Amino acid sequence: MYKTGMYGGSFNPMHTGHLKCIIKAACMCEKLFIVLSIGTMRNEIDYKIRYRWLYQATKHIGNVKIILLWDSCSTKSEYTKEMAAEDAEYIKKEIGEPIDVVFCGSDYDENSFWNVNYPDSQLYVFQRDEVSSTEIRKNVYANWNHLPDFVKPYYVKKVLIIGLESSGKSVMTVNLANYFNTNYIVEAGRELSEKSGTDTMMLNEDFTEILLTQKLNEIKAVEHSNKILFCDTDCLITQFYLNFLSGDDENIRLSDAVDALNNYGLILFLAPDVKWVQDGDRSEEIRDNRQKYRDMLSDIYNSHGKHFEYIEGDYLTKFDKCVELVEKLLSD
Repeated sequence: MYKTGMYGGSFNPMHTGHLKCIIKAACMCEKLFIVLSIGTMRNEIDYKIRYRWLYQATKHIGNVKIILLWDSCSTKSEYTKEMAAEDAEYIKKEIGEPIDVVFCGSDYDENSFWNVNYPDSQLYVFQRDEVSSTEIRKNVYANWNHLPDFVKPYYVKKVLIIGLESSGKSVMTVNLANYFNTNYIVEAGRELSEKSGTDTMMLNEDFTEILLTQKLNEIKAVEHSNKILFCDTDCLITQFYLNFLSGDDENIRLSDAVDALNNYGLILFLAPDVKWVQDGDRSEEIRDNRQKYRDMLSDIYNSHGKHFEYIEGDYLTKFDKCVELVEKLLSD
């Protein structure tokens, strides 16, 4: 058992190889310090996100502390020996006691930063057979199983399905989720809009509750999604119905704060070109003017700068096209 140990990296992203090393190192020390290297001039994942991953991995252990180490190099090749020596002195000062052991993976050797700058510490090399962070960044979804569960939500792609009433979007949402073996969220407004028995008697605060519920459901669902989350409706659909039900010509616009949260990797707009089905509460006005309201909905998304794919055809044609677009999203 070592008294004080250190394990460092950029964790960009953190993967199961890192996790195994951390678990073993923490078991071998009274205290383990994890050094999170942060390149302010490199295109790295936000350090606060990486810090949270490390915290999630170690919060239950009790003998682990995370230290932040910053550098301004544009590439790792610019990181000189002098910089490394200076940073080592900073780390030693932060730890404040002799470092008995420096842990690293087998992707480092005796010439690495971790060994050269800690001559008084033992170097302990964990043999790693996991994929590297570099390989994961090249193709995250091909290496999905190498990501810890608390890292996966960062990479989940959100796909939004929109359309007028009776365009098939609710069925399409579930079908796509089942096809890609993941989960989905339903339209929050369907239940909340009936607090007064009819959507024509909704209160202004009902729309606020719909917006917040939809977004909260989305945040929670992302935590358990398999690469993709399919979303039936968003806040701009709520804006559309807010405008429609108000009966005013004035376009009611959502706040910029709400709009900023409304981001999706792919938006699928299902054309209103399938048979209308009345389920008891659908608007006959929209039924009789489907092209008019399709254009209104399109204008709302365009006005917010949201690009969408317009999907036409019968149910099978639409489904095949949606699958093609989602697969392309995952391959990009």
